[in-house]
Amino acid sequence: MPLLLLTRHGENDYTRKGKLAGQLPGVHLNERGQKQAQALADALKEVPLKAIYSSPLERAMETAAPIAAARGLNVIQEPGLLETNVGKWQGRSLKALNLNKHWKVIQHAPSRAQFPEGETFYECQTRIVTALDKICAAYKPRDIIACVFHSDPIKLAVAHYLGLPLDHFQRLGCDTGSVTMLAIHESGAYLMWLNRRPPFELSFGKKKK
Repeated sequence: MPLLLLTRHGENDYTRKGKLAGQLPGVHLNERGQKQAQALADALKEVPLKAIYSSPLERAMETAAPIAAARGLNVIQEPGLLETNVGKWQGRSLKALNLNKHWKVIQHAPSRAQFPEGETFYECQTRIVTALDKICAAYKPRDIIACVFHSDPIKLAVAHYLGLPLDHFQRLGCDTGSVTMLAIHESGAYLMWLNRRPPFELSFGKKKK
């Protein structure tokens, strides 16, 4: 099974202002987010990527675009990598939601939480893992695949593959413009990186002198 580079999209005005974008369309990278996307493209330019998958949302596609352009690849849209469906809370500020009793359940006991008219975290995790398993099955064991999507889905994927309880997934970090690396094997999965931002040292495909 391949090596997955789980990459979070760059900053946008929703993340900068502390608002919950969810699956809202039309959320684009801001200036800092565009710089983060280019930094990722520069940092990964020596990595022999076989493919680049992305959530269809604009902020993810705009992050994937310079990574793909640097190596002549097309970005493959994967609907299974969409952000969590937060239902009626789309567009709400985190400051206001923090006053809601249900927000504390989401943060501290997510296995018991469901967003109003949206997904449960179990549903989101199942959707994300199904998409990543499908991607993994399409490639050879040493292939390297970049998947550009969103914070909570990335953390939910890591929790699943490492066997962490869902209630612990919020303890993981995932900043904008970061890469989390998972080596997926039939016998298990290994977390190589968590929440690393460029610049970083890479040695993929290079022989040591």
